[in-house]
Amino acid sequence: MMMEKAIFAGGCFWCMVKPFHKYDGVKQVVSGYTGGHTVNPTYEEVCSNETGHREAIEITFDPSVITYEELVTIFWKQIDPTNPNGQFGDLGDSYKTAIYYMDATQKEIAERSKYELEETGLFKSPIVTDILPASTFYPAEEHHQDYYQKQPFHYERYAYGSGRVPFLQRVWGDKE
Repeated sequence: MMMEKAIFAGGCFWCMVKPFHKYDGVKQVVSGYTGGHTVNPTYEEVCSNETGHREAIEITFDPSVITYEELVTIFWKQIDPTNPNGQFGDLGDSYKTAIYYMDATQKEIAERSKYELEETGLFKSPIVTDILPASTFYPAEEHHQDYYQKQPFHYERYAYGSGRVPFLQRVWGDKE
């Protein structure tokens, strides 16, 4: 069984792990940082918006069970792809959205998916999520991993209080 990787930046990485964990074929979801110029950055450094990194997740998946295209579709349904300044309660460069592709196939799938989302007319503003080549992914500190399981009460308060859950429910309904 050959595993593949997908990397998505969708604002706060705490809120990006849980949606992917429930799918068959997803073997691991790691919170971390990517896209910047600092080697092995810390959470505090990334949040300073001076390292160039974004909070992101790295998904290890079995493509014979769940496809990259399916993962990209799930990703779109977790974010506000029209916000150029971050996501929900979290603003700044480290919270901007992006799909980081590993190869030409992932790039093509991501670009096509973005175009198709734009064409739905679901969003009145332009889709501003970046599609960028993957670079080194640095796992975040242990207490950030699987945060929704370790701190369920705080996680739920944050997911709702940040505006993420209300936005997703308004846009996608109970579909996800």
